[in-house]
Order: sequence, then C-alpha cells, then structure tokens
Amino acid sequence: MGAWKLWRLMSRFNASKRTNIILQHLRMSMHTDAAAEVLLERKGCAGVITLNRPKFLNALNFSMIQQIYPQLKKWEQDPETFLIIIKGAGEKAFCAGGDIKAVSEAAKLNLKITQDFFREEYVLNNAIGSCQKPYVALIHGITMGGMRSHEYGGLIIHIFDKESYEECRKNCYQSIRKSSGKGVGLSVHGQFRVATEKSVFAMPETAIGLFPDVGGGYFLTRLQGKLGYFLALTGFRLKGRDVYAAGIATHFVDYEKLGMLEEDLLALKSPSKENIADVLGTYHAKSEIDQDKPFVLEEHMDKINSWFSANTVEQIIENLQQDGSSFALEQLKAINKMSPTSLKITLRQLMEGSSKTLQEVLTMEYRLSQACMRGHDFHEGVRAVLIDKDQNPKWKPADLKEVTDEDLNNHFKSLGSNDLKF
Repeated sequence: MGAWKLWRLMSRFNASKRTNIILQHLRMSMHTDAAAEVLLERKGCAGVITLNRPKFLNALNFSMIQQIYPQLKKWEQDPETFLIIIKGAGEKAFCAGGDIKAVSEAAKLNLKITQDFFREEYVLNNAIGSCQKPYVALIHGITMGGMRSHEYGGLIIHIFDKESYEECRKNCYQSIRKSSGKGVGLSVHGQFRVATEKSVFAMPETAIGLFPDVGGGYFLTRLQGKLGYFLALTGFRLKGRDVYAAGIATHFVDYEKLGMLEEDLLALKSPSKENIADVLGTYHAKSEIDQDKPFVLEEHMDKINSWFSANTVEQIIENLQQDGSSFALEQLKAINKMSPTSLKITLRQLMEGSSKTLQEVLTMEYRLSQACMRGHDFHEGVRAVLIDKDQNPKWKPADLKEVTDEDLNNHFKSLGSNDLKF
C-alpha cells in the first residue's frame, strides 16, 4: 500500500474517532432535564425565576430563554403578581454567560439555530427592559456578558462521511439549545439590581472576537463618563461594591442578608414600586461590607474620560501610549490582545448606541451578531481561548489599520426581512 493511501486511511480513522467522541459528548448534553434548568415559581406577591445550573455557574441556555420569556409575559399581565425576582442557584454565580463553542460550531455548520438563539435572547432582553412590573435581579456572584466555555466541548473536526455529518448537525442543534447565553442581559435592563461583596461583573467579548452585546450598546453608554467604553474595550472586571459604584447595580446588600431581603420582598402585601424600593433601600443602607471603600477606578476616572473620548480606537491607543502611566500601560496591554475588528465594531456600537433606544440597540446588535458568525475572528477566538488554549489568536485582519470602513459598514448593514423584530 502506498504512503498516500495509508495516510488517507489513517486520517479517516482518526477523524471517525474524533467524530464519535464528539457525538458522545453531544448526546450527553441532551440528557439534562430542561425543566430543572430554570425554576419558575409564584411565591408570596412575586414571580421568582431561579437559574438552576449551579454546577455550570448558572449559564443561560436557549431552552431556559424559551421558558423564561412566556412566563415573564404571563406574570406581567397577572394582577396577583406585583414583582418579579430573578436569582441564581448556589453561592458562586448569578449567571456566567454561555457556551461559545456550541455557537461557533453551529455557525460553521450553517445552522439556523444561531439566528434563533440571538433573536430570542435579545427579545427576552427587551422584555426585561420594558417589563411593567418591578423586576429585581439578585446579582450575587459571577455576572458576565459574553459566553463561557461549556461542559460539552466543541466540534472542530473534519467529517468524512455524510451520516456522521448529518448526526453532528442534528446534535449540534440540540446542544446549542441546551447550552448558550449571557448573564448580564438578564439583569442590567431590570429596574432593580442588587449586588453583594461576591459579585463579579465583566464584558469580555472583544477577547474572543465578539462585542459586548445583550444591549451593551445601550447600558454601557449610560454609565458615568466614559466608564462603559473603558469596560467594553478592555474587559476590565468589577468586583463587590464596585459593581454598585459603577452603576451596574442599583443597590448593595451583604450576602448574608440576601436571603432575608428576598423573604421581606415576598412578604409584601400588594406592594407598589415605591414599597419595593423602600425595602431595597433599607437593606442597602444597613450594608456594612466595604462601606467606606472608594471606587476602584475613582482615581483614574478623569483620565479614563479623557482617553476614551476619542472617536477612533487608534486615538484611544495613542492616548494611552502618551500617558505612559502604569495604569495606562496595563489597559494598553489588554487592548492590544483584543481582536482589532471587535475593537472597532465595539467603539462604533457604543457611539451609535448612546443615542438609540434599547430596541434600536438590540436590532443593531443582532446584525453584528450575525456578521460575527460569518466572520473569522469569533471562531479563531474560540479556538485560541477554549479549544487549543494557546491564548494566541491569529486575528484577521491582525492590525487596526487593516480593518476598513467597508468592513465595519458590512457588520452594521441591515438584514432586510431577517432583521430583529419585537
């Protein structure tokens, strides 16, 4: 047998082996009980949503979105439901994002689920933002935008036979229904957001070739000064009381009192928005942890406002270089690791989003999401960070100056009849 034929046989064997392993992982992902992943309960005067995947940091997935949305709308119309509370099970996370591997592979297989997922997620984000009932998000623990590595791995393979390919398509479709989402969008658009000393907030999307979505173009631009621009472009993490100081949370409560707060809210009799605000305000006023601690970015805010007021990413980088302080150089180092395309998309997203409504921003971000699915950098970011884990993505283009206006315009282009509709 010739060397070429032997190589082909070995390649087919190895590919088949990889395919079988991946299919096994995907079948495992289908065996979870979707009904148990999110709990939807009427308690006292409230509807209570519990993200119930503590082993996976309560990562939001498609099936959970499809359960939460109709129940949210039902409670909104129910005269006996006076407020809605959303929380995460366990002590580690409110919601730590979702599975970018499954999203990437579904996009590579050209599955419609990548359109459906972003569409239904953004519709839920809008429903939270426009909810007519007081909405209280208890954002204890990790609360992140973007998406996290999921427990079932990806599908970066070469499939040599049609049967395996079709089974991968089928199982990948099911897997993404079970495994993708983002936590920030479930909280920041609500009327009340309660942080604790264990809260961690970040929007790290530019590191994997995406952008801060779930309405990031709306809420980030409405933070103080240019703070939102800074968080979006650097992926900087806020912790504990700083989540409140930044304006992400509306209240801060010591974690040990969080259960008591929930009980007091549930015990209210036909409460008004003001009654709910009073209870939250009382607990906030009594919180003691880090009460006198200054905002972690307070001493840098004047410079942040100056650096990130620039109209181009190139100018922001130049501002940081010219400053030369250790803090400026630290942020420069972070930005230089990000996808150049994502950086430019994100800056324009924020600049345009500052004058748009939430619905208009989500429509814009849906266009961006679909463009990223068609592009290179998102899939390369997934490879570098989550699959090969070499932390060395090869961005295309690799330099900011190579990202043209035409490239940007194509990301923001209308999808016509496929645009997001509410």
